[in-house]
Amino acid sequence: QVQLVESGGGSVQAGGSLRLSCAASGDTYNNYCMAWFRQAPGKEREGVARISSAGTILYADSVKGRFIISRDGAQETLYLQMNSLKPEDTAMYYCAASKICFGFGYAEGYNYWGQGTQVTVSS
Repeated sequence: QVQLVESGGGSVQAGGSLRLSCAASGDTYNNYCMAWFRQAPGKEREGVARISSAGTILYADSVKGRFIISRDGAQETLYLQMNSLKPEDTAMYYCAASKICFGFGYAEGYNYWGQGTQVTVSS
């Protein structure tokens, strides 16, 4: 099993930046496909970015060129650098882990989830 704890959320103005972290513990972190999802009030959870155990990266079209996902194997931590933030990025952000990389954004494929960290972007 993997335990995930997110941090780094907060409130920023449009155009600002935040860096989210997701600390993993338990099973061998490097074997897992890791992803960031987000969910805004009244909306479905959506995939933001995903990084496989081999380092293959995918992004949602809405964040391409603004967000960067990375993972540190030694620190067992997943990151999401968010730049040029927009009000529509406002959501609860979750990190997730799975031993298999399913289709991008397929939340049901992830076995382990963090508790979430809130990101609020004001205009």
